[in-house]
Amino acid sequence: MDTVSELNHWMMTEGRRSGDPNRIVAHFCSTLIDSGVPLWRVNIGQRFANPLLIAWGIVWTPGGSETYDVPHMQMLTQDYIGSSFEYILQHQRPLHKSLRNLDPQKDHSSYLDFAEAGGTDYYATLLDYGDGSQHGCTFATQTENGFTSHHLAMIEAAKPGLSSALEPITMRKSSLSLLRTYLGDGPSEAVWKGTIRRGERTTLDAVVMFTDLRGFTALSDSAAEEEVFDALNGYFDVVVQSVTEHGGDILKFIGDGVLSIFPIQGSADRKSQCRQAALAAKRVLTGLAELNAVRIAAASSPLGIGIGLNTGQVSYGNIGSPGRLDFTVLGRAVNLASRIEGLTKTTGDRALATRTVAEEAPELFASRGHHNVRGLSDPVEVFALIEAPPTG
Repeated sequence: MDTVSELNHWMMTEGRRSGDPNRIVAHFCSTLIDSGVPLWRVNIGQRFANPLLIAWGIVWTPGGSETYDVPHMQMLTQDYIGSSFEYILQHQRPLHKSLRNLDPQKDHSSYLDFAEAGGTDYYATLLDYGDGSQHGCTFATQTENGFTSHHLAMIEAAKPGLSSALEPITMRKSSLSLLRTYLGDGPSEAVWKGTIRRGERTTLDAVVMFTDLRGFTALSDSAAEEEVFDALNGYFDVVVQSVTEHGGDILKFIGDGVLSIFPIQGSADRKSQCRQAALAAKRVLTGLAELNAVRIAAASSPLGIGIGLNTGQVSYGNIGSPGRLDFTVLGRAVNLASRIEGLTKTTGDRALATRTVAEEAPELFASRGHHNVRGLSDPVEVFALIEAPPTG
């Protein structure tokens, strides 16, 4: 068995089973180098289905390898336009290009960067996966004579094994990223590990945060559809970023409402998570003010918000029919957080919390007294989040 056949066999067996993209690419490159292919830099780019990211990849050099992600917007920039990846996908053929005597006015900036770093020759080619999708890989060398036809033939002959080893990793990444995008970190992990039957659920203690956009119905009735979507996406961006930066997990979008949790790992974690939830709520209010400044400058009406915070036991899991399931979160703590958020319309505050949250970070809250809450027989004391930094 020759070197390329042995490499393909390893990729289709041990490499495919390993699930380690760095190990796979490192073995691929080192084997080719040992066979005389003068590799200096290799980039394996793989597209996958994700609303936020369009691709991921691995860059290998003799010093090691690292992975990267490619957001959709990058495909509209000069990083991609005119690059070798665009060329091979558009023309459906490999690209072999010398990195000598480049024209700074015509050649893509990546070629100029490689040449400046000592690169002499460059090759880009396609990887074909079993689902019909196509991906790209590029190879650069620093040798005086560049790649020979024999070197390129070896690379092409070894591609089936590389595709075989990397395709399941890309498929897993795609599935996990979609689950995480639509379900959040905690629920997506539960589903991935097999919590998929109807009625299965996970119970935990958490700080629950419910945010609701004010005046969205009126905005929907009066504004153009594009403005409505822009406003909603801007608001969601503010909430999601604020929650995730403070260690929370977005569980569900409910119309113009967002349901988030900050899991509590034992009693010692309660104070920390209550504080993080409160700081996340403050960051939401700050972010919304920044968003409104932009909207006002564009002659659009500002957005209002209500936030409710509560602690307690919640359960998330699958509900629905055998043919159509939804992953949701339930529990009295969730219901009360929603009711507390509704009280912001009565008190005039933008963020309210129950005592179980406020007592863990008393300097961040001020009591607004006891109020009747729909569904509860006894009044509940609520606390307003102090939006200005505390003095003293």
